[in-house]
Amino acid sequence: MLSKRIIPCLDIKDGKTVKGINFVNIKEVGDPVELASWYASQGADELVFLDITASHERRKTFAQLVERIACEINIPFTVGGGISEIADAGLLLNAGADKISINSSAVKSPKLINDMSQGFGSQFVVVAIDAIQNTVSKKWEVTINGGRINTGIDLFEWAKEVQERGAGEILFTSMNHDGVKQGFANEALALLSSLVSIPVIASGGAGSMADFKDVFTIGKADAALAASVFHYREIMIPQLKEYLRSNEIAVR
Repeated sequence: MLSKRIIPCLDIKDGKTVKGINFVNIKEVGDPVELASWYASQGADELVFLDITASHERRKTFAQLVERIACEINIPFTVGGGISEIADAGLLLNAGADKISINSSAVKSPKLINDMSQGFGSQFVVVAIDAIQNTVSKKWEVTINGGRINTGIDLFEWAKEVQERGAGEILFTSMNHDGVKQGFANEALALLSSLVSIPVIASGGAGSMADFKDVFTIGKADAALAASVFHYREIMIPQLKEYLRSNEIAVR
């Protein structure tokens, strides 16, 4: 069995790390470079940085932050937010990012996935999918623009297309579960993992160490991403990994 990965996520706004609930009620939680260094020392397997209010005007500023992070840590990290063309991705990869994440731009222009996969290699391309479960139909629907717009696109059909277009990984966030700390969307994750052969990173819902165990055993995720439980040190990564090992889950 491949080792499961633990991935803290740092949402970046105006150069600071922030966190919200269901993508709103944003609060500042610290300096991203300091947090990145601390997470690397704690045994995080990877990091994800998302510029949640990205714009072309700030892309250069964000690239400078990526350079600072790359100098401080020795673990892989993914960056995303506002990447809408090959040049955006190239700038961030050249600044030191190991992978780039695209989300809304991939939905609006699916060929971007092909272009980035062909230009940089699929191992550099993570497609993030934010989805919400329709309370009436129970269908999982893809959202864009930080969850503000529901496209009505089926999560599972989009995930299969993303893979076919050359994505190396899928980062699935359940907006229903984001920040509420009551467990991941394990049923949807298990189905998603059965439909694609590329790694699936689970996001949204981590509240306890048992939630991580469940996302790997029930949800069949390859990696679990979380923010607030790590930022506020409610869960410490060394203890989490020891807990997972004690439950016969392979971790690095």
